[in-house]
Amino acid sequence: MTTNATPTPGAQLVAPKDHTLIMIDFQSQMSFATKSIDAVMLRNNAALVAHSAAGFGVSTILTTVAEKSFSGPMFTEITDAFPGQALLDRTSMNTWEDATVIERINEIGKNRIVLSGLWTSVCIVGPALSAIDQGFEVYVIADACGDVSEEAHERAMERMIQAGARPMTSLQYLLELQRDWARTETYDMTTGIAKRFGGAYGLGIIYAKTMFGASEGSHAQAAE
Repeated sequence: MTTNATPTPGAQLVAPKDHTLIMIDFQSQMSFATKSIDAVMLRNNAALVAHSAAGFGVSTILTTVAEKSFSGPMFTEITDAFPGQALLDRTSMNTWEDATVIERINEIGKNRIVLSGLWTSVCIVGPALSAIDQGFEVYVIADACGDVSEEAHERAMERMIQAGARPMTSLQYLLELQRDWARTETYDMTTGIAKRFGGAYGLGIIYAKTMFGASEGSHAQAAE
């Protein structure tokens, strides 16, 4: 028996230029009722996703619902990563039913969509199922989403997965964009984001670098 393996990435892995990230309704009013994830963790994970996307130049749409009249501003952890970028405010709970958002998606022109936001069962399920129905590939960053209960979040994730969406996590998103520690042009940025928002993994990077001068992969030798 012979094999034909090659050192090439799988087609289902995300890359900086192959998708549009849509960050949806990370707003005060939506977060007040979110119980499936701790608010501090939610804000941290949202920041991790936002700064990862901004750093790698990912096409990103930031959208809110009833920002001025009800839901409040988007988390500054997100908007700080995209200074000056316009927020697309909606009235519809389903982002995919907003003409301005769809116009922007078509302008960007990418068939792969990555979603994160509040609440999972409404404002993420809606665009996820709608996009899949129209032939888009959909990924959902599960730990950068939240809902009114763990049950609501988990059932929403299951529903999207059953329809063909692919789940991932915020740290996974960052590391999948980097993927190879020999990519020195983004190495410091990636580890810098991980140090700020990567939890225990980030602490490990700080410790290893401080105590031993260590770096991921072969970058240590390249840096020396």
